[in-house]
Amino acid sequence: MRKSKIALLLLSALVASCVGAETPVEEKIRKLIEPRLGEGAKIESVKETPYSGLYEIRLGGDILYTDKTATYLFSGHIYNAKTSVDLTRERIDEINRIKFSDLPLEQALKTVKGNGKRVMAVFEDPNCGYCKRFRQTTMKEIDNVTVYTFMYNILAEDSFVKSKNIWCAPDRNKAWDDWMISGKAAPTAPEACISPNDKVVELGRKLHVSGTPAIFFADGSRIPGAVDVKALETKFSTIKQ
Repeated sequence: MRKSKIALLLLSALVASCVGAETPVEEKIRKLIEPRLGEGAKIESVKETPYSGLYEIRLGGDILYTDKTATYLFSGHIYNAKTSVDLTRERIDEINRIKFSDLPLEQALKTVKGNGKRVMAVFEDPNCGYCKRFRQTTMKEIDNVTVYTFMYNILAEDSFVKSKNIWCAPDRNKAWDDWMISGKAAPTAPEACISPNDKVVELGRKLHVSGTPAIFFADGSRIPGAVDVKALETKFSTIKQ
């Protein structure tokens, strides 16, 4: 009977570890820290790290650190002093990796350049200056890509209006380029035309997209912010298509 009880306890511990259950210390940290983060803040997970007794707090796709007593809260990146590897960046990239095939691509504009073999998805706001520069430079020069553009309206109220007008235009891709590259606005959309604006905003929040442009690749990794052609080509060279 005693052996059966021990086996049951071991099995329970194994199941708990498999589903990522927090330890008592991690649960205590969550209860102490979460109320201090402000109204509406929701901790996604608390996890002990191998870094000198620090605990990782996942919050909205980002990472904070604390000690086991939750007395101190650290915001910043931890580096391996011997290799100069940014351990925090590696961890953020890991937890924010997506499954590209799960993206609702029907809610995006689709552009194919050259053979289109390399694939990327970009979240852009029509009022984003960095997005316009990215379109006017990098996206004009890059070739052999298929680009899915999600019009992600987070900068201004009229971003929704501009995105709807572009979505409802006879040629969406041309309307988007006309606006982002040449500053030519699309005609007002018919009242009956329905755009995926709200769904894209919901998607972006779910993926923790906090700024534009945000670029996602076939392997699920991302680059936050505009990059030049050289950096984009370097990134593509690391991805198995």
